[in-house]
Amino acid sequence: MSALPKQTPAQEWQSMRLLRLFYVRLAREFALIAPPCEELDSAVDAPTKEGMSAARQWFQKMDGLIQVHQLRQFLQTTTGVNEETLVAMAQHYIHKPVHNESDRDKVDFVLVQLVTQTSPSKIEESDVNLGFVAGGLQEVLGTFTPNSPEWLKPLEGLVNTAQNCGSLNALFSSGILEAGRKIKTDAAERYFQAAPLIAFTRFNFLLRRAFFRLMHGDINAILDGLRELESRGIVTIDGTAAQFSSEESIGQVRMICQSWKVMFQAEYSSGHPLRVLADLRSVVEAALGSSAPARPTVKPALKAKAAAASAAPASAPASDAPEFEVAGDYYPNATES
Repeated sequence: MSALPKQTPAQEWQSMRLLRLFYVRLAREFALIAPPCEELDSAVDAPTKEGMSAARQWFQKMDGLIQVHQLRQFLQTTTGVNEETLVAMAQHYIHKPVHNESDRDKVDFVLVQLVTQTSPSKIEESDVNLGFVAGGLQEVLGTFTPNSPEWLKPLEGLVNTAQNCGSLNALFSSGILEAGRKIKTDAAERYFQAAPLIAFTRFNFLLRRAFFRLMHGDINAILDGLRELESRGIVTIDGTAAQFSSEESIGQVRMICQSWKVMFQAEYSSGHPLRVLADLRSVVEAALGSSAPARPTVKPALKAKAAAASAAPASAPASDAPEFEVAGDYYPNATES
């Protein structure tokens, strides 16, 4: 397997000075205490060995402070994180002499973010092959003819399964996320070689697309269901099976969904928010199935854990138009498996 291109000391120094600015911004966002590093703050273009060593130690401390979810959230919600910064970040994590699970997860996200930001928004899934991804990662990995070792073959089956899922609940129940993570974990240090990095980035890229497609579909199904329930005279729904609060009005549920439309622009994973969304769709469908048009109400619905709902805009009036229209581009520009 071809070795990944190594940075020269001068290139590493310039990358560290660039990443220093990014790390400080991220630390400020999450109230992390970033220790000073005079060497990186200086205008020196050619540091001494001691200065380079001090800079590397600073990054080691910061890498221990910054959690994967913080990096993910910051990259997905912050403007001005350009391709040069993402390349420098990926190279930093990949070329660390010793890797841990956090390093792998950070590389996992940064590479798919890089390909997402530099890809045509309307690209067809069939065009996202290994060659396409290798081209998108060329600045990180160098020129590399992609191949798929036998131990990476199962990723293709997982992608196909994800593309055939019709809801988030189906995706979560399929075992795709757990299977993909096990392959990554079992890879150990092999993960940081070119062929696995390309294969996993493709897997993550296509899984991200599946998440956004299903997310939009679930929100649309919920909002359509709420309109139908209102047309039957129902003002509350029973959502205890989804671990929601005992009573919630249809209008409040709609406002929560409207707030989710914004929140989920910055979140895709198997974490709590999307699982709540999947459960809410089941709740609404259960209410539809158990109600009749003449019945005035059904009991309660939501565990209104969605704190974002308090800042959500007022609900839109019912109409025949879709309340949440799905765009062809599922990728927020400025945005795991």
